Order: sequence, then C-alpha cells, then structure tokens
Amino acid sequence: MASAQSSFNVFFTFLLVSTFHLGFSFSALQENHSNGTYSGQINSNSVLVALLDSHYTELAELVEKALLLQTLEDAVGKHNITIFAPKNEALERDLDPEFKRFLLEPGNLKSLQTLLLYHVVPNRINVSHNSSLQHHSTLSRDGVKLSSQESGEKLIDSAKIIQANAVERPDGVIHGIERLLIPRSVQQDFNNRRSLQSISAVKPEGAPEVDPRTHRLKKPAPPAKPGSAPVLPIYDAMAPGPSLAPAPAPGPGGPHHHFNGEKQVKDFIETLLLYGGYNEMADILVNLTSLATEMGRLVSEGYVLTVLAPNDEAMAKLTTDQLSEPGAPEQIIYYHVIPEYQTEESMYNAVRRFGEISYDTLRLPHKVLAEEADGSVKFGHTENSAYLFDPDIYTDGRISVQGIDGVLFPLEEKEKSETKKEIKSVKVAVKPQRRGRLLEVACRMLGTFGQDSHFTTCQ
Repeated sequence: MASAQSSFNVFFTFLLVSTFHLGFSFSALQENHSNGTYSGQINSNSVLVALLDSHYTELAELVEKALLLQTLEDAVGKHNITIFAPKNEALERDLDPEFKRFLLEPGNLKSLQTLLLYHVVPNRINVSHNSSLQHHSTLSRDGVKLSSQESGEKLIDSAKIIQANAVERPDGVIHGIERLLIPRSVQQDFNNRRSLQSISAVKPEGAPEVDPRTHRLKKPAPPAKPGSAPVLPIYDAMAPGPSLAPAPAPGPGGPHHHFNGEKQVKDFIETLLLYGGYNEMADILVNLTSLATEMGRLVSEGYVLTVLAPNDEAMAKLTTDQLSEPGAPEQIIYYHVIPEYQTEESMYNAVRRFGEISYDTLRLPHKVLAEEADGSVKFGHTENSAYLFDPDIYTDGRISVQGIDGVLFPLEEKEKSETKKEIKSVKVAVKPQRRGRLLEVACRMLGTFGQDSHFTTCQ
C-alpha cells in the first residue's frame, strides 16, 4: 500500500511539472506571435497546410517548385494572408504552353516566384465587404485591384472570383479565381525572351535542289514551331564518332535553339554529385569524354534523353581491358542512354503491363531489355543485369536520370564472339581431312607393295 502511494505521488509531481512547462511554452508562443517574432513552425490548422492539401494542386505544386514555402511561412508568422488561387484547369489547359515552359525553366525561377507572390496579399480580405474594394499590395510588391461588377461578381484585376472564402483558417483565407494573374514585369520578361529567340544571324543558303522525279525545284520544308519535336531521328544528329567532332550540319531543330541543353546537362551532373555515389559517372561525362557537351547539344535541338547511371560500386568493377580500348568509355555510356523520356513510374508501369520492354539506346543497333523483378525494374539479361536502385535522381521534362546498381553490356557481342570461335574450330577440324590427287596416287602405289599401313595419311 505504501509503494502504491509513493508511485502515485511521483506521477502527480510529474504531471504538475509537465503542465507548468506546457503552459509556459504556449504563453511564450503567444507572446512571440504578438511581438512579431516567429519560430518557423507552422500549425496544422494553418492556411498553408490547407493550400497544400486542397484541390488547388497545380498552384501548390508551383509553390513547392518555386521554393516559396519558407517565404510564405514567414509571412504567415507576421500577419494574416489572403491567397487568390487559380483553378487547376487554368494552369493545365488554359495557360499558354510556351509561357508555362518559360516559367518552369531553371533560369526563370525569379519570374516564377514573382508571379506566385503576386497572388498573395499580406492581410485578410473579405471580398463580400464593399470596404475591401480597393487596391491591395501583394508580397511581390505589386498592387492588385479588387472591384465589383453590376451583376455582383467580384474581380481581382481582370480575373473573376469564382469561389469566395473557399478555405478559411485563423491565419488566412483562400479565394478561388478563374485564371492566373500575371504581373506586368513577368509578362515583360517573357516578351523579351521570346523576341530574343526570334532574332538570328542571316546564314547563306545552298544551291536549290531539284526533285529527280518531277524535275522541279524542291520546296523548302516549313519552319518548325518553337518547342516542337525534331524531324530527324536522334542518330542523324549525333557526332560521327565518339567525342571526335561536332555534327557536320545544324541539328534538326533549325538555327534556333529552343532549349538550353548545356545548362540542363550541367544541372543534372551537379545533381549527381550532390546526390552522392555517382562521381565516377560524372567524371566520365565531363573529364574522360566530351559526352556532356554532345548531350547538351542534342537537348538544345529538342531531343529528350533518359540516362541509366551506374553507381560508383558498379563502375569500380570495370576492368582495365574494358576501358583501355579507344572509344570504350563512350560506347559504354551510349548503351546507358535511351533516346526517350522515361521516369521510374512510366518504366515500371510498362514492364508490369507488357512483361518485357526493349528500349533503344544511342549505341546502335543494341537495345537494353527491361522487365519487372522484385517490385522494381531490372535491366539487361540474367548474366549481366542491373536493378533500378535510385529512381528519379533528376527529371526536368527533357533529361531523366535513373540510378542503377550495375554496368550493362549488350548480349549480342558475346554471342558473336562465341559463333566466331565455333566457326574456327570447325575449319581446323575439317582441314586435315582434305587429300590431294598426288597423295592418293602415292598411297595406291604403296598399297600394291603392302606398305600403306605404315603411313597414317593413307589409312
């Protein structure tokens, strides 16, 4: 009975201390919030959490890509905010594809941040009150105007508010709008970039070509639209030899480079180094070969690539004989590059549906085999295979990097070498059986004297 009483006293003392600390922490948090200081932690009932969990998924995804979560957390810690959220259809279907590509390019991160902060006002706005019908300053330091029409509809700039007070939280409110708000500075940046792309030096044209069938001049091909897929296959745009010379003619994308391929390749190589475990792959691309430059040129012309990157443990198993031959590193890497854009999800769904998939590689005519194994994707054949080890290390819509745990080699080369050995052995076995006419006459003469048994060639 005494032990039970002492245990109860200890538990009651612990409960009092915990309650005291908890009350002190809550009062300190309220004091920090009233003084304007912010600890950096967001309540689960915050408007930012509601935005990430709401049906405005496209806007939430852009906020994460623009690295604005910390900025919005700081704004919520200081005051209430109002978010004007465009509907998903406005960002998926109604937005100009060229303008969307402009926003998602890594070099235009500042424009994307300005555009998204243009939708956030650092105070709580109740659109139903007429007192709110005025100009409001946004987090991008640009002003937006809230107005009303005769029909009673509310407008933010020229966008209609289709769902007022869609999400309400103690620290902010979200209003649904019909389309994206574009500040004047972002529109100007986009127009400048588009006008610079249309400017190009005048290049001399070759002699006109005559069609041998009609004996008339061939009509020039229509100009390709910016961002359209290349007309020629990727193998026609590759360099004539591994890292020996550039392509003999401009790429199929024409004189305009619609993508900054060199910057994208540099970005994915830096991602490999920061990810860790793929230093050997990055060293081969940059130092041992000029494949990084060639891949950047291909991406600039509009081609897409998927790189199966072996990790450092797999690259360490390569022997000196496999790397010493001229052009061997290039041929190894060419077999690990697929001229398609594939992610871990797309490849896994394909092998789950079709069983086995053969992907083309830059090493013609060899293909790499993919199949489902142990809930993942396995590449290569049974003797020489590798598993998808680190999925989606880098994906930007043009280049996809998938980490694998082995170095792949084409199976056809082994089969050809084995068939050559078999042919040589057959030739060597047949050769001693051939006898000339002079040898047959000599054996017949020796047979008349009974001496042919002493010579093996006459038996």
